[in-house]
Amino acid sequence: MTDLDASTLRAAYDAQLRPEIPDPVPAGVTVERDGPLVRILGLDQRGFLTYRTLDGLAGVELDALIARQVEFFRRRGEGVEWKLNGHDEPADLAERLRAAGFVPEDRETVLVGPVAPLAAAVPVLPEGVRLREVTSREDLERIAGMEEEVWGSDRSHLVTGLAKEIAADPQSITVVVAEADGVVVSAGWVRYVANTGFAGLWGGSTLPRWRRQGIYRGLVTYRARLAAQRGKTLLQVDASENSRPILQRLGFVPVTTTTPYVYTP
Repeated sequence: MTDLDASTLRAAYDAQLRPEIPDPVPAGVTVERDGPLVRILGLDQRGFLTYRTLDGLAGVELDALIARQVEFFRRRGEGVEWKLNGHDEPADLAERLRAAGFVPEDRETVLVGPVAPLAAAVPVLPEGVRLREVTSREDLERIAGMEEEVWGSDRSHLVTGLAKEIAADPQSITVVVAEADGVVVSAGWVRYVANTGFAGLWGGSTLPRWRRQGIYRGLVTYRARLAAQRGKTLLQVDASENSRPILQRLGFVPVTTTTPYVYTP
């Protein structure tokens, strides 16, 4: 694909990446359907609700679908995230989610960019920093520790979730750490989405004292090269406001927004 206008890229995002279902499905993870909605259990610290479209559901029928999810997770005593994209319909979906008890978390920007230009570049890192691909639980725990320092909250679910994905198919995901003097200073992973032209970039948190030194950009470039090796042509990122300007300078195009709406029993 050479046309990088936002509408074309958003159409590719909708057609190829939604609904966001792990493939293969890791052991202990359940995928269920309720009409157009896909319910994923056991992958993270809470359930996950995803879909391509809601097939025109609106009004009372949509409220009933939302209410069924609330009741399902209330009975389980488990939280759940409804991933709402900015172009999802109907227009009052966010309002209906809030009315049912879902609370919005920080909005991110969905960006899509071409693999080839990034894969042609060589990652440039500060002196003393190196990138390393990891799979061991010990390294995943070190990543969680770094993220806990960055965000000030528990990140142990990352260890469990990433370990499940690696065990299900080590060829579907690559986890990369940036290390300095044996300390993980940043980390990110790339998922090679089966039967699509996409790879997804995730993670990217960096310890405060190591920011603005090119480490995040180096991780993006390195993972783009991995995606190119697997024949992927497009990269997708759900970006925070800190990451978005960097990614746009690298050629990524904003196509929509995404907001986690979370219900907690």
